[in-house]
Formats: sequence, C-alpha cells, structure tokens
Amino acid sequence: MNARIVTRPIPSRARDMLVQQGLHPVLAQLYAARGVLDKSEVGGELPGLIPPERLLHADRAATLLADAIERKQRLLIVADYDCDGATACAVGVRALRAFGADVAYLVPNRFEYGYGLTPEIVELAARAPRRPELLITVDNGIASNEGVARANELGIATLITDHHLPGDTLPQASCIVNPNQPGCDFPSKAIAGVGVMFYVMLALRIELRRRGWFKDRPEFNLATLLDLVALGTVADVVRLDRNNRILVAQGLKRIREGKMQPGIAALLRVAGREAKRASCFDLGFAAGPRLNAAGRLADMALGIECLITDDTARALNIAQDLDRLNRERREIEGGMQEQALAMLEGLGLATDADLNAEAAYTLSLHDPSWHQGVVGILAARIKDRLHRPVIAFAAGNAGELKGSGRSIPGLHLRDALDLVAKRAPGLILRFGGHAAAAGLTLRSEGLTQFSELFEHTVRGLLAPSDLARSLETDGPLESAYMNLDTLRLLEREVWGQGFPQPLFYDRFSVVNQRVVGEKHLKLRLQRDGKSFDAIRFNSLTPAGSVIRAAYRLALNEYNGVQSVQLIVEEWESAA
Repeated sequence: MNARIVTRPIPSRARDMLVQQGLHPVLAQLYAARGVLDKSEVGGELPGLIPPERLLHADRAATLLADAIERKQRLLIVADYDCDGATACAVGVRALRAFGADVAYLVPNRFEYGYGLTPEIVELAARAPRRPELLITVDNGIASNEGVARANELGIATLITDHHLPGDTLPQASCIVNPNQPGCDFPSKAIAGVGVMFYVMLALRIELRRRGWFKDRPEFNLATLLDLVALGTVADVVRLDRNNRILVAQGLKRIREGKMQPGIAALLRVAGREAKRASCFDLGFAAGPRLNAAGRLADMALGIECLITDDTARALNIAQDLDRLNRERREIEGGMQEQALAMLEGLGLATDADLNAEAAYTLSLHDPSWHQGVVGILAARIKDRLHRPVIAFAAGNAGELKGSGRSIPGLHLRDALDLVAKRAPGLILRFGGHAAAAGLTLRSEGLTQFSELFEHTVRGLLAPSDLARSLETDGPLESAYMNLDTLRLLEREVWGQGFPQPLFYDRFSVVNQRVVGEKHLKLRLQRDGKSFDAIRFNSLTPAGSVIRAAYRLALNEYNGVQSVQLIVEEWESAA
C-alpha cells in the first residue's frame, strides 16, 4: 500500500523573513517548514551551545572527577555496547587521559552480562588487578539501582552519565548527570549519551581551570572530540534540536577539514565515503552501522579501540575487521528477515495492505534461532514495512527472551512498556529505552501474555489514524534549483531525526524506465522541458506515463562526470 503523501505547511512570513536575513530561498523554505523563525536558530557555531552549568549536577561531576585526578585515583568507564555508548566512552577516555587521569574502560558483553551497570559488572570490575575507585557510566546507568548498590557495598564511588528516561527511583550514586532526571531544566532533553559525556568534560575543564591545573601543562582542546560527538548523536537517532544540530555541524566541519580521529577516518574509508563531503547520512548509514556491528556480533571493545587509537594503521585494520562484521551482520539480518516475512505471510500479514485497525496494532515476533544482537534491526525493518510497533525476541540467558522494539510516531515505546509492566507485575524482568526504541527481558513462558497485553495497551494509546502511513514532503522544487549547486547546499546542512532531510514533491512525465540490479527501477523523468535521471530502490512496480513523485536530490557520478539524480521515495499516478 502506498503511503499518503502530504506537504508540510510552509509559513510564508517565516520563509520571507529568513530570505530577508540572507538565507538561500530553498533553505528558507525548508527551515520555515521545520519551525525555524530566525536565522540565528540554525547557526552552527559553538558559542550557540547551551552552557554546561545548565546541566544539573555537571558541576558536581566535575568536582568528583577533578578530585579523583588530583588524588591519582583509578577511574573505570563502563560503556554501553552501541555507537552512542562507544563514542561516549571514547570521548571520556580521550579527554580524561588528556587531563591527566588514570582511566580505563570496560564494555559488558551484551550476551553474557546484559545491559547497564549490573551487580555482576561491578563485581567483575572490583576483581580487576587495578581495582577502580570511581566507576563512570556512559549512555547507561540511570536504571542500574542494583549495580550502584553493589558498588556502594564494595566501597566504589559511581558517577552516572546517561540520557535514558529514569524509572520511579534513581540509583544511589555519588552523582547523576542526566538531562531527563527530575529537577533538571537543561533545554536539550534529546541530547545523546555522547553529548552528556561531552558536557561533563566541558564542566570538568572549567573546574580544572579554576584549580589552576593548566598552569604548568597544556590545556586539551575538547573541540577535537566533536567528530565523535557528531557520530554518536546521529547514530543514536536522537532528535536534532538546535543544540544537537550545533554539535553535529561542528563535528562534520572537522571531519570535512580532515581534523578527525584516525578511527572515524578509517570507518569512512572502508565504507567508501569521502570525508571531505561527509554528511549525516555517512555517519548514520556508513560509519555508525560498522561500529555497531562490533556490539551486535562480537565485543564493542573492538569499536572503542578503533576510536581511541592514534595509530592510523591500527585504526584501519580495526575498521576493516568492523566492516567484515557488518557484512556478517547483514547476512544474518537477511536470513532473519526472510524468516519473519514467512511468519507474517502465514498470518496473512505480508504487507501493510493486509493490516487494519481491527487486525493488529502491534507485532511481537520470536524465533528460537534469531540472533540477540540483530533483533533490533529486524524490528526496525518490519516496522518500516508494516507501519506498526514491532518487538522482535531472541533467546537470552537460560529461560529468558531478550526483545528489542521499534515504534511509530504517536507511540512512546518505553512508556508503553512501563504500562505493561505495571499492569502485570513480574511479567517484564527488565526494560528501558526511548520513545522510538526500547529493549526488554521476559521469561520465555511469558511471551504470549506479553504479546496480548502489549497489543491491548497500545490499542488504548494509538488512534486508528496513527496506523495510516504518511510521507511528509516539502512540496515542489523549482526546476531551476534542481542542480548540483542546490545539492551541495543541502549536503552542507544538518538533517536527521526531528529535522528531516528535504523531500520534494513534483509532477513529471516518464520518458522511459527499466529494471537495474534485478530489483530497482531506473527512470528518465521530464519536467519544464528538462530531463532528469531518477531511481526507485527495491521496487519493480512500473510507473505510469505521468506521475507525482516524492524525491530527494542525490549525486550521481559516472566516468568522472557528476550530475543530479532523483531518489524517488514514493509516487502517485497523475495521468
């Protein structure tokens, strides 16, 4: 079933004001449609960042860390096993070492220890030859009440840095820095875990300056870590509010100038991406998945080592290993997706055309052979196909199932799981996450009960209209602007979650069309007397003679000649 194509409203007053302030007419139209009222809101300069003192307890964390550095205490960062966690760990390791700290890191094996600062992880750290005196969590910890309690019993201090939503009670940590904890008025609630750690390092630098720490030693430039912040922010698919856009813009600027960590340069290289033209797409769909592959299939320590080494050759070797893991991940995912689609076909739910509000609001899928590290991607693929909240489960520890879910606009998935947990105490052993993505652990025998209660809960939270797939566009683009100059203008900007990449909508005549690569449709389109190459991926449905197409501008390079190609997302007959 095709998506309903709608056009974002474009406030003409805001658009005209942005043009008067000197913005390109195309950018003015796009920004106005995304709620921007003044040019200052899209400035990507560092002075526009929210100051670190606005982040609750960042100053307390800075004091804790500065004391530890002065006392030469042993610090241990406990990282999450995704791209956000890996980049947050790398920011912490690089900055703390540059400030003179004795710091190591530990990333739990997701298959053995699960998620977060568990009591088992604390005990593992405590048994290490160099027992830490301060544990620092990055991108996790806000729900680690038991782990923090165990650390307290063992006399180990804890600093929690996280961005996930807290539960009803907070861990009894030495300090918690999380913009989503009660009492924190930090305006950017959507900041990623790597962003939180970057802010803690900013606050630490302020505290060390106050103590005269840099009087006899060089002061580390934290801006050199912004490429890591950009990668983690984009890969975690957090909303790109103004503060996040500044962080990403500055990181991309450094990457394009060649001023990046060797690991990020290597990840882009093995992905075949040009650093000097790096975009959010390259971070989110090239570098990010290769880094995530380590946490999904092996050990995220491999990814962290890629990000913290200064040895260019070693970074490239690790990036090549990550690339191989990512190819393996794609093969596993492909097999799982085939199994899931066969499962859905058996239920008569092969496409969203087979679904309606009476049939199902949710899908809970499980196969004993599925890989625990890949079920999140599988859930995302099925969610995209059927436009329903999806949770995919794989076998976890003995007698348990690990689930990873993805949601649609209108349903806050973590809040929905919270409701399920309260309606059936003990059914969900552990859960956490965001609005769009969440994870949970069940006992194996509880899957049927969970599926039924999850369906019932979501039916009370979503309206039937929420289940209708729609595609928002930015309306028509003047044919005079359908060129390389406009493409490069758009590529320099920061687009992503909550600030979507431009998608235009116009009427075209179809000059010719043919199948390429067995599953894509290559087209020649015409409009206003001009012809354009276009492609629609993963679709063999032929176009009519005249269509209205929702499309993006993309670069096509052949024999050294560059031209604009239209990536068609959806079309409707206009004959």
